[in-house]
Amino acid sequence: MQIGQRQELRQSQSLIMTPQLQQAIKLLQLSNLELTEFVEQELEINPLLERAEPERERGDGTQGRSQTSSDEALPDSTAISNDDTSLPASEDAPLDVNYNEVYGSEDGPNDRGGPEPDISLGGLGGPIQIRGGDGVSDGSNLLEQTVSSEESLLDHLLGQLVDISDPIDRLIGYHLTHLIDEAGYVPADLDSVAEQVGCDLARVEAKLVRLQNFDPSGVFARNLSECLAIQLRDLDRLDPAMQALLDNLELLASGDQATLLEKCGVDEEDLIDMIGEIRALDPKPGQAFSHEIAQPVVPDVFVRPASTGGWVVELNSETLPRVLVNTQHYAVVTKGAASREDKSFIAERLNSANWLIKSLEQRATTILKVSTELVRQQDAFFAKGVQHLRPLTLRDIAQAIEMHESTVSRVTANKYLATPRGIYQMKYFFTAAIASATAGAASLSAESVRHRIKDLVNQEDAANILSDDKIVDILRGEQVDIARRTVAKYRESMRIPSSVDRRRQLKVASWATR
Repeated sequence: MQIGQRQELRQSQSLIMTPQLQQAIKLLQLSNLELTEFVEQELEINPLLERAEPERERGDGTQGRSQTSSDEALPDSTAISNDDTSLPASEDAPLDVNYNEVYGSEDGPNDRGGPEPDISLGGLGGPIQIRGGDGVSDGSNLLEQTVSSEESLLDHLLGQLVDISDPIDRLIGYHLTHLIDEAGYVPADLDSVAEQVGCDLARVEAKLVRLQNFDPSGVFARNLSECLAIQLRDLDRLDPAMQALLDNLELLASGDQATLLEKCGVDEEDLIDMIGEIRALDPKPGQAFSHEIAQPVVPDVFVRPASTGGWVVELNSETLPRVLVNTQHYAVVTKGAASREDKSFIAERLNSANWLIKSLEQRATTILKVSTELVRQQDAFFAKGVQHLRPLTLRDIAQAIEMHESTVSRVTANKYLATPRGIYQMKYFFTAAIASATAGAASLSAESVRHRIKDLVNQEDAANILSDDKIVDILRGEQVDIARRTVAKYRESMRIPSSVDRRRQLKVASWATR
């Protein structure tokens, strides 16, 4: 074999990830709210883009200025029937990228652990200048920023420290207050506080007892027993029998009634009353000052029954950002551009604006196409409930609509479906398959099996607690081929205690209801 250098001419095709294509892929995996935020940033940096407003007719009946809008070809909805096998048509092909051709794998740029490429169309991080009647402001004195916030647990406790006159005691209280957690507890080891303040441990512990009189009742406790004791003391219910019960909470958790009666020195009726009082207390008094705002889920797609049967799938147009290119403004600034740099900037801004609008249209088309096929595949779930949820993978959807699997994965990320049965994340409908015990029968969805296990546990009583083996027997009687370890895994994923713990919980609960 001869070894040497030679020149060869080869012709090949490859897909190059331009910044514009990277931007379109990024938009695909954003939710509608995240997309709106992104578009708002683009509106700030691109003078040719503007927010689309409802068109108003002029007095002569003609429309306003010439504009290219993002909602001219935006798909709105598609209807599917139970026997329909066609997909919604669109003039623009949905966005789809074969990641094997670009990266050598099915993972996109954001799935490989590396930094996300910079696909911005300009500087997005500069301060926003707000021009008022008397000058320019950086926005630091906006009215929204002057509204008083909710009082935190730390602020509430520090406000009560002003009543302490001794400076050393106030310093101890300051350190202890900053050690408190969200539930209202302090660490059991106070040596570090004594070392920081420069006093003995006895003084710190004495100060802690005084702090335990602060509001809310139960704060500054070192454990659950002490927290409950503080609250019972404030209610004048901390007698020796109750203290004995608090010292043996592990017996209460295990349901050992006989030992509790012996240690507390009371009869069964008094013990039941004491347990009822403890159940009425707050084990985490500090959480009353937790002001986390629950963010509502805004659906990206609506699914509703069609009058002729089947389902109507439509995008949530209320949350979709709509932008347009002001071609009239483009014509004016083009005529006024004198230098080559100005003309290049205007042309680049026009291309960016047009590409953004096209990306929004392709994103909407792709989401609608994937959602339509998803609803078609899970028709039984929407009609009959979670028991009829069928096994489904991303590959099943990708093959049905002739898209790449990674594209389907990005479409279903951070997206929600609003259905007659509630709001579900798109990823909810993709579950593993569990074989049926009957030969030739269809496989079952893992989610439907979890739902069945939860139903069985909810229906049990103290006299009939189901072990994992018993649940396996019941499911196999229903033609579900499942192993005991799988039942245990599903049970733990739903935070359902073991049969032993459930028996103890029901036993303790039965005491309080007598």
